[in-house]
Amino acid sequence: MTEMNSSRPYLIRALYDWILDNQCTPYLLVNADFPETAVPVGFVEDGQIVLNLSPSAVRQLDMDNDRICFDGRFGGVAQQVWVPAGAVMAIYARENGQGMVFEVEPVVPPPSEGSSPSAKAPGKPEGGRPSLKVVK
Repeated sequence: MTEMNSSRPYLIRALYDWILDNQCTPYLLVNADFPETAVPVGFVEDGQIVLNLSPSAVRQLDMDNDRICFDGRFGGVAQQVWVPAGAVMAIYARENGQGMVFEVEPVVPPPSEGSSPSAKAPGKPEGGRPSLKVVK
């Protein structure tokens, strides 16, 4: 069976469009401690930051399967923001809170020199059968 890409970036893009189509403001909740995340640290609280992704708040928004990046102003200072897809904890409409919360992705350290190639892949249950989880 072919392993599929994460659905998270696809869902983020779809929900972003849906929120805008309903004349609402898309907010992104981000795990600021996730590797390779570049957000303004002065606005991080408890390891998280909420970002306004409305077209009037950001410039050069680019969302692909690996990351979300844009130019924004924080406290009047222009900054580039870089958010890996795995760092996104939720996307929702500011006006009513509708959107989606994502499961926190574990940070998988790079394999060490002596790691066994036959080790079980993360997220793959014993016995090799795929499993589904309910996302609320």
